[in-house]
Order: sequence, then C-alpha cells, then structure tokens
Amino acid sequence: MSIIRKLASQTAIYGISSIFGRFLNYLLVPLYTYYFTAAEYGVVSEFYAYAGFFSVLLLFGFETGYFRFRDKEHSGRDVAYSTALIFVVLINLGFFLGIVLINTQLSAALNYANHPEYVLCFSMILILDAIAAIPFSRLRAEDRAFRFAGIKIIEILLTVLLSLFFIIYCPKVYAENPQSWITLVYNPAIGIGYIFIANLIASVFKFLLLAPQLSGLAWGFDRELFGRMVRYSLPMVVIGFAGIINEMLDRALLKYLLPYDTQTNMKMLGIYSACYKLSILMSLFIQAFRYAAEPFFFAYSDKSDARNIYAAVLKFFVIFCVFIFLLVTLFIDFFKYFVGDEFRAGLEVVPILLLANLCLGIYVNLSIWYKLTDRTLMGAFVSLAGATLTIVLNVWWIPILGYVGSAWATLACYGSMAVVSYLLGRKYYPVDYDVKRVIGYIGLGVGLYFAHGQLLMTINWQPWLLASALITLYILVTALFEGRQIAVKIRR
Repeated sequence: MSIIRKLASQTAIYGISSIFGRFLNYLLVPLYTYYFTAAEYGVVSEFYAYAGFFSVLLLFGFETGYFRFRDKEHSGRDVAYSTALIFVVLINLGFFLGIVLINTQLSAALNYANHPEYVLCFSMILILDAIAAIPFSRLRAEDRAFRFAGIKIIEILLTVLLSLFFIIYCPKVYAENPQSWITLVYNPAIGIGYIFIANLIASVFKFLLLAPQLSGLAWGFDRELFGRMVRYSLPMVVIGFAGIINEMLDRALLKYLLPYDTQTNMKMLGIYSACYKLSILMSLFIQAFRYAAEPFFFAYSDKSDARNIYAAVLKFFVIFCVFIFLLVTLFIDFFKYFVGDEFRAGLEVVPILLLANLCLGIYVNLSIWYKLTDRTLMGAFVSLAGATLTIVLNVWWIPILGYVGSAWATLACYGSMAVVSYLLGRKYYPVDYDVKRVIGYIGLGVGLYFAHGQLLMTINWQPWLLASALITLYILVTALFEGRQIAVKIRR
C-alpha cells in the first residue's frame, strides 16, 4: 500500500466517523432552527464562539506537543503522554475553580444574569473536552482510528438523542400533564439550556469511555521534558488562539457591531451561524484530514520522498475540496432545507464560507514547514497576522455589510494566511507544490459556480440536472489531468 493510500485510508476512517457523527450532529441544526427562534439560536452560537477561545487555552498546545515528543520506542511507557496529561488536568482543575468563584459576576457581564447555569455547564463541557483531547491524541498517534472514531460517534449520538429527548419529547409530555414524572428531569424555564445539558452529559460519557487511556497518568511527570514541551507548545497556543479568532470571532462581534437593537443583532447572529453550518461538508473533510495528516506528517518527515508526497497530498486535497464546494453550492436548493425558513435569508454567505474553509485546508497542508522545522514561533506570527486581519476587517465591514462582511473577512484571512505560509515554506522547508494546478482547480470550481447561475437564467433546464452536468464536467476534467497519476498510486 502506498503512503498516499495509507493516508487516504486513515482520513477515510476519521472521515466516516466525522461524517456520520457530525451528520447526526448536523441534524440538530434543523431541530434548533425549527424549534427555537433566530435570537435564541444566537445565544447558543455566542457560547460556542466563546468556547472556542477557551478550548485552546485549556489545552495549551500540548496536543501537538505530544506528537512531537512522544516515545515511539517504548510502547508500554510514554512519559511525554503522562506529562502532557497531568499538566492539562491541573490547568483545567484550576480553571473550574476560578469559574465557580466568579460565575455570578461573569454571567451578569455576559447579560445572562438570570441563567448562571449556562456558564457553569459550558465550563464543565470545556474541561472534559480539553482533558479528553490528550487521550484522543494518543489514539491517533498509535493509529487506533477505529477506537477514536467509535468514541466520537457515541458521544455525538448521545448528544443527538438527549437533544431530541429534552427539546421534543419532554415539552410534549409536560404540555399534556404538567404534574407527571417529567417534572423530575424537565423545567420549561431552562429552554435552550437543555442544549448545553445534553452536550455535558455526552461529554461525561465520552470521558468515561476514555478511562483506560487515563491510566497513563501513572507513568509520571518529567520536568525536563515538560520544559521542552512548553517551549514547543507555547507558540501553538498563540497559533490556536489566533485560529479561533479567525474562526469564531465574527460570531462574538456580530452581537455588538451590527447596527441594530440587541434583539435584531441576536437574530442576525443566529441566521449567520445557521448558514455557517451549511459549509459542514467542507469542515468535516478538513477535520478528518487534520486528524490523519498531523501524525502522518511527523511520522513520514524523515523519508527521502517526503516532500514529493506532501506536494501530492495538497493537490488531491484541493481537488476533493473543490468537489465539495460545487456539491453544496450547486445543490443549495436542497441543502437550504437543513435550516428553518427564517434562517435562509443568509444563504448568500455559504459560497464565501466554503471558499474560506478551502483556504483554511490549504493552510493546514502548507503549515508543515514550521511544525517539522520547530519554527512554531514563526507559525504563531502568521496566525497572529491572520487574527489581526480578521479583527480589522470585521470591525470595518460588519457595520457596513452586516454578516456578509464577516464571511468576506473570513475568506480574506484564510486566503492571506495560505499565501504567507506558502512563501515562508519556500524558504524554510521547500516543497515543490504544483501551484498552477492547485490554482487552476480552484478557478475551475469558482467558474463552474458562476456559470451555473448564468445558465439557469438562459437555458430551460431543471436546476438539479444542470448542477449534475457541471459536477460531472468537473470530474471529467480532473480525471483527464490526474487519472493516470491516481491509477499509479492505487496500483502501488
């Protein structure tokens, strides 16, 4: 089996679990957007935006740091793992204590004084997820993709089932008989808080499933190794934090920068967040790729043909991402039914966000130069530059363009980061990427998207038929240029 096929198979395992699991989770979007108003959904979106920032801080970059320093020789004892795990556990226990002490004041500052349970519940979710990230990293490093995928799917399946229970079943039973047993587990005043409760219960169950991996705590704490891991991982915190700014800050800022009253701003936030979910297929693939690629890039770096393999990976990655872009945008009349009617006013941002995620995926590929050369501090500067651009453009464009400005800011940020990372990589870790074909395939996808809009107005075809024809054309073009190389890789 060739190394490309091995990476593809690992990505497929992570991808199938992510696609299945996240598809189940994706089904919650229509549940939320049909059962809650846009303003209520905006509250959920705001908390998930804040959660992104804290998830980086609570992990402290030790997920990647573990990959860099893990013990490959002694499978029975991995001090890098136990050192990382002990540190992350201590950081999160301190965070939880701090939240308990200031919960009332923090909830009031966020305008949720009547619901302090939101903050407390979500902090517990963050803590469990951060600690679980280190055992998940060990599973990835040991190529135990099936166990990794199984636990992820169970967690998301449980979240979905609990959401259906609290949001659909409980209100129905309560409406029929308010004095029944349902009052033991359900209080209608909690409302959207049950979204957080369902997530928390699922996180606890996931943590219990990872209990065998937590036995690694007994391997001890190495202070000298910890110092090396901190020096390597600290820039990863900056990179991760900047990445969350690029990904989540728009949803945190919309509440305050949109030129409307608070209720309308929350409604716009809800619409934008729901439409952001329509880029889910691209996000799923990128997430699955990252799970498989990060340990792969480190493990394969000492091979003589590593750089050629990295170049091929990027090209085929872009080909598949462009296919996803076309699938969602050309069949948007189908995908739009995954959100409630009130939320479809924001569909114009979907193509922009899909292209932004494509650029993010390219950046993930290109960022190997600073990880493999231990120049994580330089990588942090790239991420900080992207974060600065995100902040400036959101502050500038949101009052003028509304949430569409946030979408354009996301695309500008990820596109700029990909370009800068490519230029720096040419200096510090040169890889002969096929830039012409990468740009060509992206241009082909964007061209077919615009052609679809024009052709719908000039020829009397069914939209789905025209979309199918254009996607088929894209597949034929890529097969014409890449078919022989793909066939060679498969035969190896």
